Amino acid sequence: MQANISIWEKESFFAPQDVIIVGGGLMGLWTAIALIENARTLRVTILEKNITPLGASTRNAGFACFGSPTELLHDAQKLGESAMLTITEKRFRGIEKITHYIPKNQIEYDPCGGYECITNDQLKLDTIADSIAYLNKLLAPITGTKRTFIRNDAALSTLGLQHFDALIQNKMEAGLHSGKLVQALQTEAISLGVQILSGIEVTECLQHNNGVQLHTRQNLVFTAEKVVLCTNAFSNNIFTGQTIPVTPGKGQIILTSPIENLPLHGTFHFDAGFYYWRNLGNRILLGGARNKAFEEETTTSLTTSATIQTALEDFLKTHLHPSIHYTIEQRWSGIMGFTDNHLPYIHFIEPNILAAIACNGMGVALTPIIAEEVADRLIQ
Repeated sequence: MQANISIWEKESFFAPQDVIIVGGGLMGLWTAIALIENARTLRVTILEKNITPLGASTRNAGFACFGSPTELLHDAQKLGESAMLTITEKRFRGIEKITHYIPKNQIEYDPCGGYECITNDQLKLDTIADSIAYLNKLLAPITGTKRTFIRNDAALSTLGLQHFDALIQNKMEAGLHSGKLVQALQTEAISLGVQILSGIEVTECLQHNNGVQLHTRQNLVFTAEKVVLCTNAFSNNIFTGQTIPVTPGKGQIILTSPIENLPLHGTFHFDAGFYYWRNLGNRILLGGARNKAFEEETTTSLTTSATIQTALEDFLKTHLHPSIHYTIEQRWSGIMGFTDNHLPYIHFIEPNILAAIACNGMGVALTPIIAEEVADRLIQ
């Protein structure tokens, strides 16, 4: 039973706000920071349902990436070159912003480079040179190099990988510590005057007079002039009177035991990004295989499944050199948000309620830049 609130609480923690952000993950934190940096006097509060963000922000693989070659080729075909380049530039700028904003050692930023492993049935080997040349020409104005991607098949064996036909390398990608990134952003937001309240679940968010009223599971009512929903795949769990076009996608992950003399170093993708792995110190972190059971993985449930976990374990057995010995020590999952057009959804669903969601698996890179766009739209 909720106790009556005091006058002190009413005039401090629960006072009317200029902006309330629902969701304290990467999108919510970057948005709060961008708002205050644009207008220092704004009263901004983040309401987070869980003790820590529990969608994808602290449950991902810790990649600072802007798109593997096959992903970019697919996007160019589906979205058109211009749209593909626009979203890729935002990802690239987002990674740059992270490294300029937060000391690299604070988030264990490792500029290890990225790789895409290729099999002949996925991308014909005799087309790789032309595909790389095509992408490098398009990306040069964004990355500042004429050789964003290079083919480096010889590195497969030195990295301890097998049963791939080709390897494309990108020296501009990195790994980082997702939990420490969120902690760093929380610290920065609080230092700017943002209030973060955890354990507050918003159930209803409706236009009220000239602002917005938010009802919560805790029977607390908040008011704000404007609200930003940064709730990603969970957005339709909040009643707004609107249906938000976002589809959940679960990303399951396994983590190995420490491996002596592990040759693998870098961030890796395969099968248009449906498999992704990296070294985490001397362990291997592997995620994905969602395409093995799309319907089953279109859920906001965080439980792992035998289908995907088995697929991930089989992938390691197939593609790691047999001299590499390990056990699986940890398993978890996160929930991503997807749109039909693979572009972020940034729209006012009501005059004072803006949804900023669905980075389509690229939240680490995109949220710093999407947040700037959100702040501009709210403040204008």
